[in-house]
Amino acid sequence: MAVYTRLGAEEMTVIISAFDVGTLVSAKGIAEGVSNSNWLIETQDAAGSGRRFILTMYESRTEVAELPFFLDLLDHLAAKDCPVPRTMHDSEGASHRLHRTPEGTKALALIEFLPGVSVSEPTPAQARAVGGALAQIHLAAADFPASRTNSLALADWQQLLRDCGREGLESIHPELGHIVERELTLLAARWPRDLPSGVIHADLFPDNVLMLGDTVTGLIDFYFACTDLFAYDVAVTHAAWCFSPDGTRFLPALSDALVAGYTAVRPLSAAEHAALPLLARGAAMRFLATRAYDWLNTPADALVTPKDPMAFARRLEFYADPANANIFGEISGS
Repeated sequence: MAVYTRLGAEEMTVIISAFDVGTLVSAKGIAEGVSNSNWLIETQDAAGSGRRFILTMYESRTEVAELPFFLDLLDHLAAKDCPVPRTMHDSEGASHRLHRTPEGTKALALIEFLPGVSVSEPTPAQARAVGGALAQIHLAAADFPASRTNSLALADWQQLLRDCGREGLESIHPELGHIVERELTLLAARWPRDLPSGVIHADLFPDNVLMLGDTVTGLIDFYFACTDLFAYDVAVTHAAWCFSPDGTRFLPALSDALVAGYTAVRPLSAAEHAALPLLARGAAMRFLATRAYDWLNTPADALVTPKDPMAFARRLEFYADPANANIFGEISGS
């Protein structure tokens, strides 16, 4: 989509000058992303060396009060050699700044640019690497001092889907109201509360991973990161990586590789393994809920094209089918 906020050359120069990253050479708006305005920034230091960064201006969906959690988390993980971008602090040591625009005062942050590309058709080797990188951040964040409640947990799915209404859901697909009612009842009754937890990414889709070959060079967009079950994060990543985009095809080789990559770094307990099928249903419901809400509430002339909720309804039906109960394999755990 188009960048939300426009910044002139002089204005951009003033912004970049607040950070000790050299002289601004260029700033190019980045079309990807649906929540914030982003620019690729190129600078040059006194010796003539060039550097690249991502400048993000946070739009209405990001709470400014939560930025210290997201940005401090990046610095914590980067310091432990996780493949995440560092936050560039300004001359006063702040991780983000406020900037006045015609639409109001907005927060912005400058983030390290990492090499790599997002893959649209991942291989098993790439899926295995992503599983390992996910486990790495789970372990590395164990001593991160801050926490954040998951703003898209079970109660939030329930509210979003109530807001959609059964009639609205069935306008998307005649069976969707029934699927949602059945699954929400089951998830509310069975959702686990006592599994290992900590800071999770909670949104690790392929477009939030940068890769060079089979190597993960960057995990990005931590703006849904929160404190929740580690195994739920595995389930979210599984739902994001192990199906065709429309949810019609399950990709077992990617599934096996992703789970193997994760458990090679952080073995799952027996209880976590047993919970994965249910957690995967929850992961599919989380994205079904947000997509259904956006599908019904995005104005026709909006710059964003809402994503098809049925892509995750199909995943949900796959996970709910007893014939697929063993897709996560036999994992030894303690």
